[in-house]
Amino acid sequence: MSEHEFGESSLVEHLVELRARLVRALLGLGVVLLGLLPFSRTLYTVVAEPLISQLPNGQSMIAINPAGAFFAPLKLTFFVALFVAMPWLLYQLWAFVAPGLYAREKRLAVPILGSSVLLFYIGCAFAYFLVLPAVFHFLTTFRPDVIAITPDANAYLDFVLAIFFAFGGSFELPVAMVILTLLGWVTPQQFKEGRGYAVVGIFVLAAVLTPPDVVSQLMLAIPMCLLYELGIHASKWLVPSSVRQTEP
Repeated sequence: MSEHEFGESSLVEHLVELRARLVRALLGLGVVLLGLLPFSRTLYTVVAEPLISQLPNGQSMIAINPAGAFFAPLKLTFFVALFVAMPWLLYQLWAFVAPGLYAREKRLAVPILGSSVLLFYIGCAFAYFLVLPAVFHFLTTFRPDVIAITPDANAYLDFVLAIFFAFGGSFELPVAMVILTLLGWVTPQQFKEGRGYAVVGIFVLAAVLTPPDVVSQLMLAIPMCLLYELGIHASKWLVPSSVRQTEP
């Protein structure tokens, strides 16, 4: 077999493997989605609880679009299924790329992937149990009495999902710092020296990602500052010894 034919054969094998992994990933996601569909209304009720608990008695959500009451729970169910199936999806990705990695890369990739999923889950849980109740309490407490809050079901869901992704993604900061260190682009010492700039950037990012209230901005910025410190220590633990020896 010529080198050209060998290359084509290898490419076909990779494409077949990729297709198989994608099919398995989608099947797993589909199974989770089908299992959650009967609980769509319950899931939406749970997600709506942080706001409903702050509304005056007798007030609830509305659906401006006639189909909103139907599609909002379905949309939420899909994202919950994606959330639940994420470890399976990442495993399929890992199974596809793992054969091409070196032994050291495999040893590092597993804890990095695991940590990224765990931190994303922690960020979403932090947003649901602490941030959303505090934000809605702040917004409903300081509103004028002449203004009644009647949130739209779809608009509320978009708001909550944006908060979840903002906090889940922001909690990935230590993982991003470790990856940058392992790539040799930044050293732990540089992270340490740039702490002041990082804090300013974190507060700016928190102001952009969160609603225009001080409560949510602080509740994102403060954990991110702590996570930045965690990222510095994690980078020191994982940085190659050759890089550590060249640091000032």
